[in-house]
Amino acid sequence: MTASAGLSTYREGSLHAALKALYTRPGDRVEDSVDGYVVDVVRDDELVEIQTASFSSATRKLRRLVEDRRLMLVHPIATERWLVRVDADGAVTDRRRSPKRGLPLDLFHELVAFPELVAHPNFRLELVMIREEELRGPVPAGARYRYPREWWRLDRRLLEVVETIRVDTPADLLRLLPADLPNPFTSADIAAASRRPKHLAMRAAYCLQRSGAARCTGRRGRLQVYEATIEVSSQ
Repeated sequence: MTASAGLSTYREGSLHAALKALYTRPGDRVEDSVDGYVVDVVRDDELVEIQTASFSSATRKLRRLVEDRRLMLVHPIATERWLVRVDADGAVTDRRRSPKRGLPLDLFHELVAFPELVAHPNFRLELVMIREEELRGPVPAGARYRYPREWWRLDRRLLEVVETIRVDTPADLLRLLPADLPNPFTSADIAAASRRPKHLAMRAAYCLQRSGAARCTGRRGRLQVYEATIEVSSQ
């Protein structure tokens, strides 16, 4: 799938619009109000909310909506990202592939905002593994950052959907972990097996415990030891 052409602001980005189009079925209502909140896609039996960035801004909204309705949260993770630089006139000056590769495990970066919702019967989550373009341009006059920078993120564009991964229950969170992870395990084990930063591994362990997928059984030195509480069947 390809995002539409043209520049847009990051808050009203092409990626969000493209995913919303993908998840809209005939008869659905788009950007409709439910319980005082604007929801991306509303259908009779389910709400669909697209979250391309931080989950923290949607915490109150999602917790309120799942009280009475089924809700699917859609979140993209880029397995491949192309960085596109443009000048002040919008002309492309450079295009290169980012060395970073997203993994399903990266969900835990954001899920720390509400890991307990994964156990809620009205909540499910769908990861969309994608290829994308990130459009960057000159920093607008007057913009302020803590650290100096030479570019401003203008947009994210969907190039292709690689696969989708359903997270319906806490057991599905365990499937996001490295296949060779021991049980019991520590956050250091997650970091080593996934080759991801320690702070992500710590967030993963926290989410697993809060969702009920794992429990803390003790300590190994300074590290907490976790054990899966749910048997994960092979797929």
